[in-house]
Amino acid sequence: MKSLKRIALVAFTLGLFVSCSTVQVVSDYDKQADFNTYQSYAFYKTGIDKAQISDLDKKRILRAIETELASRGFVKSDNPDVLISIFTKERERVDVYNNYGWGWGGFYNPYVWGPGWGWGWGNNVSTRTEGSLYIDVIDANKKELVWQGRGVGTLSNTKSIEKKEERIQEFVSQILKEYPPQTAVAVN
Repeated sequence: MKSLKRIALVAFTLGLFVSCSTVQVVSDYDKQADFNTYQSYAFYKTGIDKAQISDLDKKRILRAIETELASRGFVKSDNPDVLISIFTKERERVDVYNNYGWGWGGFYNPYVWGPGWGWGWGNNVSTRTEGSLYIDVIDANKKELVWQGRGVGTLSNTKSIEKKEERIQEFVSQILKEYPPQTAVAVN
């Protein structure tokens, strides 16, 4: 019975750790856009200024975007093909875990009270901050949104700047895995 409890506890802990570290990503794009023509980019300052996060975190996000786009051959330009904008959302999540099961300990029964096997229940409540990072790609000539990626994940309230930068890099990397979209290729 003890080993079963340990296995359940380990599985629960690993599940919690994995779920907190992942970034859930979705993206959408304009099927009419020719992503093969986009080679250069610039940041859309007007949109970025509206993002409700600290200026330091904005810089971290923009550096992570620069790194990801450079690795794909995109160049930063004063006359860009696309403009990159970001915005963020965050919310508090409350998780309630209902625990029910059998165990060893005191129990109460209208006819018998005392130590032994019994059953019980309880609630475990935790809160966490869940953040969303949106990365928008705007056609610079048409001034139209052509691609949007969103990453949702748990934000850690860490004092470690290195861990914060790693988490931001993870968000940006996971979101931009979807860019440019894999559009249909003509068959010869």
